[in-house]
Order: sequence, then structure tokens, then C-alpha cells
Amino acid sequence: MNGESTGLRTALIREALSLLEEGTTDLSLRRIARMARVSAMAPYRHFADKTALLRAVADHGFDLLRDTLEAADRSPGNAEALIAQGIAYVAFALRRPALFRLMFADHHPPDPCDHGDCRAAAYAVLSRRAARVTSNDGDVATLACWAIVHGLATLALDGRLSSDSEQIRSVLTLFVSSLETRQRS
Repeated sequence: MNGESTGLRTALIREALSLLEEGTTDLSLRRIARMARVSAMAPYRHFADKTALLRAVADHGFDLLRDTLEAADRSPGNAEALIAQGIAYVAFALRRPALFRLMFADHHPPDPCDHGDCRAAAYAVLSRRAARVTSNDGDVATLACWAIVHGLATLALDGRLSSDSEQIRSVLTLFVSSLETRQRS
């Protein structure tokens, strides 16, 4: 792909993301092309249809989530880093609710074990840290961690849980402590 072509693809994703985050429900390729100041047919050089464009926007979201989790993972100590990742995950969802919901709206997500996939790359950050907290049942621990943070994020987005970071930290600290206790036993 040449630079101009890559630039157009990036511009289309950026415009779709902008509309999504404004709360716009009309995410037609025609409207997005208009916003990017290209012909109505230009998006079809990169995306077969609206679904393909939205999948690319969601993939971009997973790249952002991976970067967010990696930044949080720099905390000292395994437990602290895992808690920091959980807080960062919830904060990401609250900061970008429409993108977060789109990211998980796909009813046919790739297998998290497919390490070439951006979704798997975000999951892998969590998985590596969970494995360091507990070497036993690493896959189970990772799934439990994801379920906890995704549940907290969804509850906060739905207004069922305060977005108070201290409450979220307390829940995550309790959970990670139980993982560490299980590891020692």
C-alpha cells in the first residue's frame, strides 16, 4: 500500500471514530467519505462495506487498549501491575464508551490465541501479567481477570457502578489478593 492509500484508510477510520464518539448513529460510508473529503466510492478501495470499516475502527480500539494496558503494566510488582491494568481497562471504557462497546459488539471475535490479531495482542498483555501472579491455572486466571475488569467496565458504563477509582481499586485488590492466596496454597 502506498502512503496516499494508507493515509486515506487512516483518515476514514479517524472520521468514523470521530462520528462514533460524538454519538452519531449514521456511520454510513457515504457520510464518512464526505467527512474525509473524498468521493463516495473511495472508501470501497479499503473496505468492502460498513461492517468492514467498523471492524477496522474496533481493531484500532484494541490497539489503543493494548497501549493503555502496556503503560499500566509498568507498575512495580506483579500484583500492583495487574491492578493497574484493571484500573486502566475500566478508565479506557469510561473515556471512550462508544468505541469500547463497538470493540466488543462483534459476534464473531477472533480467537484470543491468534497472536497475529490486535485483539489477541491486547488480551496477551493481561495474560502475561496474570501468569506472573499465578503460575497455576494461568489460562483460568487470565479469563477470570478479564471477566472482572470487563464486568466492572460494563457496570460502570451502564451506570450500575460508580466510576470511583478507589472502589474499583478495592475490588481489583481483593481479586488479585485471592489469586495470590490461591497461588500459595
